[in-house]
Amino acid sequence: MHELPQTLVSGLALGTLYGLIAIGYTMVYGIVQLINFAHGEIVMIGGFGALTVRLWLPDTVPLTAALPLMLLGGAVASVAVATAAERFAYRPLRDAPRLAPLITAIGLSIALQQLVWAFYPDAKKSRSFPQFHGDAFELTGNVHLQRDDVFVLVAAPLCMLALGLFVARSRTGRAMQATAQDPDTARLMGIDTDRIIVLAFAIGGAFAAVAAVAQGLRAGQINFEMGFILGLKAFTAAVLGGIGNIYGAMLGGVVLGIAETASTTYIQHIPGMQQLGGGGWKDVWAFVLLIVVLLVRPQGLLGERVADRA
Repeated sequence: MHELPQTLVSGLALGTLYGLIAIGYTMVYGIVQLINFAHGEIVMIGGFGALTVRLWLPDTVPLTAALPLMLLGGAVASVAVATAAERFAYRPLRDAPRLAPLITAIGLSIALQQLVWAFYPDAKKSRSFPQFHGDAFELTGNVHLQRDDVFVLVAAPLCMLALGLFVARSRTGRAMQATAQDPDTARLMGIDTDRIIVLAFAIGGAFAAVAAVAQGLRAGQINFEMGFILGLKAFTAAVLGGIGNIYGAMLGGVVLGIAETASTTYIQHIPGMQQLGGGGWKDVWAFVLLIVVLLVRPQGLLGERVADRA
């Protein structure tokens, strides 16, 4: 039990990272009922955009001063790719059978990976990402918080709360809710649904850039394949929390992050299950958790049972 506080802190940091990416999934799905499987690659693009800005800056600029510019550069790159994907890949298929945009999303995911692999300098191998230097913060005697985790633990809740207030209080946010509920009626009421959908993709792209910087700080490197597993985990978190629900996406991410961390910490100590523990099995147990939750509560932890729109 003495490992439990550290497990919870580490799981919370990992989970908020998943939650940031999951919000991008849930924003798009909530409005256009589209699962954008290329969203993980949007995260990857944001990471390379942030790294590009850092490489352009002089080495004498400290990371704390460079971080806002890195976030801006990553957001510009990821938002540009996300909105271009909506305009040229998904919008022409908006009235097509649902399988068509799903296959397109998978194809776009592979295409973005290969474009970065082929054209970004030295992207065929992992690229080093700047990290904060110094010892971890000691919260208690046996609980430590890594310096790189502070960023995501602060940024993720702020992004989530800002988006929640924007959707609930602003005129554009109410237009987003109306479009999500009934796009045809919203269009008749004078709402530019195309603009609202583009905005949803742009918000998801901006959140993806923040998540990419957080992942780069945590891992100390990025690569062209990083978006696949992150996107898969974030989609799992979105479904776990209730896809279409902003707060559910973050809750699902936190639950998933803690479950992953706990599985690597505790399962290997159970007699007869040593071979099922450790880092190699954390993905397996994450999806086992998803299956259990969906069997008990198919709409997710905070999702509502609603009729599927035809």
